[in-house]
Amino acid sequence: MARRVQGGQGGVRYVDGVEPRGGYLDSPVTSVAPRAGKPFAALGMRTVGDLLRHYPFRYADPGTLTDIASLRVGDTVTVVADVRQAVVRRARSTNASRLEVRITDGRAELQLIFFGGARHHERLLVPGRRGLFTGQISAFGGHLQLAHPTYEMFDDDGEGERVAVERASWPRPVYRAGSGLDTTKIAAAVRTVLGTLRDEDVVDPVPPELREERGLADLHRTLRDLHEPHTAADWQAARDRLRYEEAFVLQAELARRRARAAAEPATARPPVADGLLAAFDARLPFTLTAGQVEVGETIAAELARPVPMQRLLQGEVGSGKTLVALRAMLQVVDGGGQAALLAPTEVLAAQHARSLRALLGDLAEGGMLGGADTATRVVLLTGSQSTAARKAALLDAASGAAGIVVGTHALLSATVQFADLGLVVVDEQHKFGVEQRDTLRAKASTSPHLLVMTATPIPRTVAMTVFGDLETSVLREVPAGRSGVVTHVVPADNPVWMSRTWVRVREEVDKGGRAYVVCPRIDGDDDQGADDADLVREDAPEDDAGPTTPRRPLRAVLEVAAELAEEPALSGLGVGVLHGRMPPDEKDRALADFASGRVPVLVSTTVVEVGVDVPEATVMVILDADRFGVSQLHQLRGRIGRGTAPGVCLLVSTAEPGTPAAERVDTLARTSDGFALASFDLEQRGEGDVLGASQWGGSSSLRLLRVTRDGDVIEQARQDARALVERDPELASWPPLDDAIRALLAGDREEFLDRT
Repeated sequence: MARRVQGGQGGVRYVDGVEPRGGYLDSPVTSVAPRAGKPFAALGMRTVGDLLRHYPFRYADPGTLTDIASLRVGDTVTVVADVRQAVVRRARSTNASRLEVRITDGRAELQLIFFGGARHHERLLVPGRRGLFTGQISAFGGHLQLAHPTYEMFDDDGEGERVAVERASWPRPVYRAGSGLDTTKIAAAVRTVLGTLRDEDVVDPVPPELREERGLADLHRTLRDLHEPHTAADWQAARDRLRYEEAFVLQAELARRRARAAAEPATARPPVADGLLAAFDARLPFTLTAGQVEVGETIAAELARPVPMQRLLQGEVGSGKTLVALRAMLQVVDGGGQAALLAPTEVLAAQHARSLRALLGDLAEGGMLGGADTATRVVLLTGSQSTAARKAALLDAASGAAGIVVGTHALLSATVQFADLGLVVVDEQHKFGVEQRDTLRAKASTSPHLLVMTATPIPRTVAMTVFGDLETSVLREVPAGRSGVVTHVVPADNPVWMSRTWVRVREEVDKGGRAYVVCPRIDGDDDQGADDADLVREDAPEDDAGPTTPRRPLRAVLEVAAELAEEPALSGLGVGVLHGRMPPDEKDRALADFASGRVPVLVSTTVVEVGVDVPEATVMVILDADRFGVSQLHQLRGRIGRGTAPGVCLLVSTAEPGTPAAERVDTLARTSDGFALASFDLEQRGEGDVLGASQWGGSSSLRLLRVTRDGDVIEQARQDARALVERDPELASWPPLDDAIRALLAGDREEFLDRT
C-alpha cells in the first residue's frame, strides 16, 4: 500500500514507510504523535483507530469572536491578535517560571499567562506572529488576562486564519486527558488523522441496509461530526449513532449465541401424565401462584421440544423460584433424564438439597425403604464431603439412581459423570462464568436444557444487555400466607435505640421466632468484608463518617457474638455463629440448631443471603447496613417473614443524613419492591458495578451507551440484531460486524458476556 504523507500541520508517516496490513486505523498512534506514544498508551490509545474512538466527554461552547477592547471578566472569548511581546519571568521566592505574553488586535492589548512548561509556548508565541486565542477572561493586578488559553497560530498565506476563524464558531470537543497529554494535544492529533482519513479506511460494523433503514450516517461521517462538529446538532447526532452501534454490536453477539445454542440438538422431555411431577403436584399443601403456574407452563413447553431451553428465571425475594425449578427438574426426571443444580456456596447447596428433600418427602427416597413407587433420589455433592459420602453421591449420579444432583463447583470435576443429564439449573448465575457452566453441560450426550435463576431482580434494560441470549421469566407475586416484613433504620450511635434493638430481638424469640444478626466481617483481623459481602466504599470526603472523623471498623461476627452472649436483654438465649470459614459439618449444625430453636440467635456473615429458608425467622439485625449494597440488603431481608408470622428488619447505620449511604438504607426502609430497588441501585452505583462492565477493561468497555438511559436504543438494536441473525446466523454477509464483536470481546472482556 502506498505511503501516507500529509503536509502542513500534521505529518503522517508510517514507521517503516508502508501502511500497516490492517489499514490506516491499525497504524500506531506515534505516526501522528511521534513523541507522545507513552502518554497516549496510558489512556488506552495505541493505534490511530483507538485515537478516533477516544470520544470527547463534553463540548465547550465556542468563544465569541470579539475585539479586545470590549472584553469583560468571566466571558469565554476568542480573539484574533498579533503577538507583541513574550517574556519569561521567575518568581524570586520559588524560582518558578512563567511566560507573560502581550497580544494586540491593533486597538487594545491583552495579557496571556502560562505557568510552568513555558518553553513550548515561547517557541510558538513569537512576536509578530498572528493567531487565534480562546479562554476565559480573568483579572490580575488591575489588568485583564487569559490564563493558559488554547490557541492556534496562523500560516503566512492567510488561509490558516480564515479556517481558524471559521472553526472558532464550532463547538470545541474536550477529551479526558492524562499526565503529559492535555485535551489540546489530543484534539490536534485527531485533526491530523481526520485530515487524511478516507472512506475506505473506516469499516462500519452496521450494515448499509440497516443504516439506510434507520436513517444513520456512515461511520466516517459520524466520527467527523463527533470530533469536528460545526453545530451542537452534529455531535448530538453522532453520539446517538454511536450509542446505537454499541448496542447493536453487543446484541448481535447475544443473538448469535442464542442462535447457536438453539441449533444444537436436545432431548425432548415432555410431561408424563402419571409421573413424579404429577405425584408431587397432588401432594402440594398450597396453591401455586398465578405467576408460578404461567412460568411453569412456559418451561414445560420448552422442555418438551428437541431444542435446548435457555431461560432466565428471576423474581422477588420469596416468590417461589425454587419450587418452579423443582417442577422443571421433576419433568426431566419423568422423561428419563437427570437434573443438576449448581449453587455457588456449600451452605446454599446443602440448603437446596434439604429443601428439595423436604418438599418431595418419600418421592426423594427412590430405592429406599419407605420410598414411593415413583420416587427418585436427591444427592448432594460438595468438595468437603467425606470420602464415603462422595463415592455414594458419584455412584448415584453415574448410575442414574439420583434424578437430582445438587452441588457446588465440585459438580464440575472430571470424576463426576451422569447417566443422562437433561437439565442444568444454575442458581445465582452471576457467580459463575461460562466456562464452568459449559463444563457441566458437556457432561451430557446432547445439549441439556438450561434454567438460570437469580434472586436479584434485574431491571429490564439490564436484562436485555446482560442476559440478552436468554428468554426471561419474572415472578413478582409472593405466595399467599406470608405476612411481609417491616424495616426500620437504627442509628448506631444512639444507645437507647440500640438497647431497644436487642429487646426487640428478645421479644421475637420469646414468641417462638428466630433472629439473624448479620455482620460484614468474620473477625477483627479482616481488612474487608467476608463471604462475598457486597460492601460499598464511597471515597468522597463528605461520606458517612464525616470529612475528619476516622471511620469505625466494621462489625465482625466473632466479636458481636461475644458481646451478645453478655447482653442482658438476651440473657439465657443461645447465640450461634455462621460464616464461610467454618467446616461444613459445623455449618450444618449451626443451621440445624437455629432452625430447631435450640440456638435462636444466629450471628452470621452474608453467607445466609440466599437460599437459607427458616420459616420461624422473624427478625434480622444488619450491622453496618449503610456499607452494604441495596440489592444485598434486599436479599438479606428476604430471609425473614417467610412463614405466617410477620418479620422486622433493623438496619443499624452510622450514615449521616443526606449521604448516599443514608439514601440507600432509607430507600430500603421505604419499599419492598425488589425491581424498584434494583433500578435505584443501578442509578446510584452506576452500571460498572451492576453490569460488571469494569471487567471489560479500559478503552473497550461501554463508552456512550448507558442502560439506565438508553433502553429504547437497546430495544431497537436488539430487534435489528435478532432479525439479522435469523437471516444470517454467522454474520457472513457483513464481516465487519464479526470483526467488531471480536474487538469488543478481546481478551478477558468476554467475561462480561460469559456471565449470561
